[in-house]
Amino acid sequence: MKKQPANFPEAARQRGVTLIELIIFMVIVGVAMTGIISSINFNVRHSADPVVKKQALAIAEALLEEIELMPFTICDPDDPNVTTATTAAGCTGGGDGANDESRLVLGQLGPEAGETRYAAPFFDNVSDYNGFSMASGAIMNIAGNNLGFNGYTAAVAVVNKAINGITAANSLSITVTVTGPLNTTVVLEGYRTRYTPREP
Repeated sequence: MKKQPANFPEAARQRGVTLIELIIFMVIVGVAMTGIISSINFNVRHSADPVVKKQALAIAEALLEEIELMPFTICDPDDPNVTTATTAAGCTGGGDGANDESRLVLGQLGPEAGETRYAAPFFDNVSDYNGFSMASGAIMNIAGNNLGFNGYTAAVAVVNKAINGITAANSLSITVTVTGPLNTTVVLEGYRTRYTPREP
């Protein structure tokens, strides 16, 4: 073995790590890994199951789309003048004997007397869904078939809201809230404006 010169620095001759350094390194890595694993474990235990979140979102999206596809007219959709009336005075009072414009002006959002989502007379306007809800175990499609989503509830709120220069009387904000297991809550909001002749 070749001898190092006497003036060669001692540090330059050392190779590897000492036992003390190795133990300190293992302790530091062990503490760091404990913290990381604890954080991951906490997140897993306190995050909603992705399936539950997706199901709640699907329920909310389907209900919001159903509501947004309903008519939003000045006259009741059953009124003969529904496509031509530009004011409530232009309605004949056909259908259920009332027009939707006068109900909206009076702040009477919600279904007309007797209207339901599942049986005739059916909901026939966006505003009819205000206050509509489905209890746990009673999430149903529009045909009244139970979809089997136990532990989920749904609620709808419809309010007049002015948007982008459109008056509150001619636009509605729709909020669908679905709650599910594991404290999961999904809130979706949509807007509808009149597509039949509007008031001047």
